[in-house]
Amino acid sequence: MIDEILADAKSRMNKSIEAVKAELMKIRTGRASTALLDHLTVDYYGTPTPLNQVASVSVADSRTLTVQPWEKTMIRVIEKSIMEANLGLNPMTAGETIRIPLPPLTEERRKEMTRVVRNDGENGRIAVRNIRRDANTHLKELLKEKEINEDEEKRAQDQVQGLTDESVAKIDLIVSGKETEVMEV
Repeated sequence: MIDEILADAKSRMNKSIEAVKAELMKIRTGRASTALLDHLTVDYYGTPTPLNQVASVSVADSRTLTVQPWEKTMIRVIEKSIMEANLGLNPMTAGETIRIPLPPLTEERRKEMTRVVRNDGENGRIAVRNIRRDANTHLKELLKEKEINEDEEKRAQDQVQGLTDESVAKIDLIVSGKETEVMEV
């Protein structure tokens, strides 16, 4: 029973770490990354469709992304969705390819991005602590129902705390790496 609670907590904490990574991938740094457009959807004949399912997205150089639609008719639709995404990007069409130059980030914008990174990291840490609270609540219920004794509950709570500390440390490492990346000129 305790093993199931620990396994569930570990699984959910790992999902929280992955969610933080996914959120931070969307944040623009000084370098071009296809992850910047991963969350974008376009209107594909009336159906919202992820951009990577209607076009090929690639990095041309460190400051330019290229989008190669599989159908010529999608060029205008893709440009429109990039403009409406409020990413601060201005796509330019060159024949059948959409080029997206990434403007250099100002110092003020870098600091603002760092605050966003820290906020996303804090949200991840809160999620991990909520998972810890849920696991501890389940352990207390087991103790109340006399399925485990106090020593087992204490040991299991220590293990849950260890998982929590480990997950928070991973999130902190990811956040500090992203902060460094954002502040890099």
